[in-house]
Amino acid sequence: MYYPEEIVEEVRTRNDIVDVISGYVKLQKKGSNYFGLCPFHNEKSPSFSVSPQKQMYYCFGCGAGGNVITFVMEYENYTFPEALKVLADRAGVKLPEVEYSREERAKADKRSTLLEINKLAANYFYYQLHQPQGRIGYDYFKGRELSDETIRRFGLGFANKTSSDLYQYLRSKDYGDEILKETGLVTMEERGTYDKFWNRVIFPIMDVNNRVIGFGGRVMGDGTPKYLNSPETMIFDKSRNLYGLNYARTSRENYILACEGYMDVIAMHQAGFTNAVASLGTAFTSQHASLLKRYTDTVILTYDSDGAGVKAALRAIPILKEVGISTRVLNLKPYKDPDEFIKNLGPEAFKERISQAQNSFLFEIDVMKRDYDLNDPEQKTRFHNAAARKLLEFSEPMERDNYIRAVAQAQFLPYEDLKRLVNHLGNQLGGRPLPAEREPEYKEREARKKKEKDDGIKRSQRLLLTWLIEKPELFDKIKGVVGPEDFKEPLYHQVAQMVFAGHEAGNLNPAGILNHFINDEEQYKEVAALFNADLKESLNNEEQKKAFAETVFRVRRHSLDEASRTAADISQLQAIIREQAALKTMKITID
Repeated sequence: MYYPEEIVEEVRTRNDIVDVISGYVKLQKKGSNYFGLCPFHNEKSPSFSVSPQKQMYYCFGCGAGGNVITFVMEYENYTFPEALKVLADRAGVKLPEVEYSREERAKADKRSTLLEINKLAANYFYYQLHQPQGRIGYDYFKGRELSDETIRRFGLGFANKTSSDLYQYLRSKDYGDEILKETGLVTMEERGTYDKFWNRVIFPIMDVNNRVIGFGGRVMGDGTPKYLNSPETMIFDKSRNLYGLNYARTSRENYILACEGYMDVIAMHQAGFTNAVASLGTAFTSQHASLLKRYTDTVILTYDSDGAGVKAALRAIPILKEVGISTRVLNLKPYKDPDEFIKNLGPEAFKERISQAQNSFLFEIDVMKRDYDLNDPEQKTRFHNAAARKLLEFSEPMERDNYIRAVAQAQFLPYEDLKRLVNHLGNQLGGRPLPAEREPEYKEREARKKKEKDDGIKRSQRLLLTWLIEKPELFDKIKGVVGPEDFKEPLYHQVAQMVFAGHEAGNLNPAGILNHFINDEEQYKEVAALFNADLKESLNNEEQKKAFAETVFRVRRHSLDEASRTAADISQLQAIIREQAALKTMKITID
């Protein structure tokens, strides 16, 4: 569905963002902005900022950001047309009649129908659990010490031993074979049509808005597979959903417990730990990590204490780190999983274990140590070298030193000896030839250094764009020094062009610029962050003014460095070199 840009902009400008968000979030004015508790993740200290000047919101905790339209979309789980209509009605703006294309209408109808069928199926399974034929399933849940309230809350059910009763039930509701096939609830073959789930207890899988999008089933008896999940459908993507997140996202805790299975999640919720989630029969993915990042900055891994659980934790740690989530690992021993732990020691002991959860890096070192016989001097030395090499993952000196101290204390090693070993190996990686088997390690370190450099350049560009939005008078100070062409990251360049053009036209409008990216969620979030860099440097003293000048210098220097690598001929290269030399003597003042 398409609305003209001028209509979208009229709706946005007629709805003041502070007025709209105040209807959802309690805001308090601090300086020129308003702050409140973020509605998109759980926090105890307000980090959710609303700017009347920019007509934008941004959370410095979870990174959620946008304009008034995207706030309503995110908060109410509305599509863009739905949010636009609500805001248009609020402001008294009459939207033009816009028709869905045939393809859009068919897609929306199919999605709605699949959700209807899944809801019917969930109710059917729940009903069967409480019938005589479902007694085996009900007894199973009771044997796992689940209360009737917990069974109801999670909508747990039972799929009968007969092979097609759900199919017959859904057919009686006038759903045809073509759409039923797309639900993943039935299997259609030449020999006939069969229910995918039979003789299993059923776990409905819900999205964050409590809509049933799929099912998991555990077999009763010795059948295989033990656990079975719905296949992926138009509404169900295992790599982008987490079991229990519909409840966990409303928990007031500032961390989320990630575990392996349905029963672990349910047992923890019943014991009062309503911030537990699990992946859906698949390995933890970067999409899972990004989803969690919307709601928390800290994840505690509560995977099984066996070998498979340890491997799963080791896989998840770098994925969570990549999106900026701090990770700790829970020690469940002597028990296998959270459910077993809570049954034997109770919720208070589990809460105590949570408070003692181990830093993920120290956990990795402990697991690494298991591969060495520390009674053998040679293997003990190998372990020390392996630990020292792993400590080189920290490129920031102070952070690395903190971890050297922590590892030395945890492994009963002299701090100075371990520090010398880390520095020695760091020097080897920095300049000396490496054995072939160490080459991957070197390449990984070099890639990490490049990423950090790139991140630093991108941060400078973000800071500069935010400063220009916050203080339009700065455009005059950088005129002739930096322009849109100096923002080399493609997305940043596109945004910078709009920002500079808006300033030239006298109508700089960051919230309006955001509308250009509303159809791409990732780009939208990144652009929102561009306009909301964390400005500790507010240009109120000489040190902060110097920081601004250095930021301008870094952006321009990087641009010239990039240009020098792609110069078409010697004369162009010479011109760039002259500009680089002039930049070193250039002084930028904002007084």
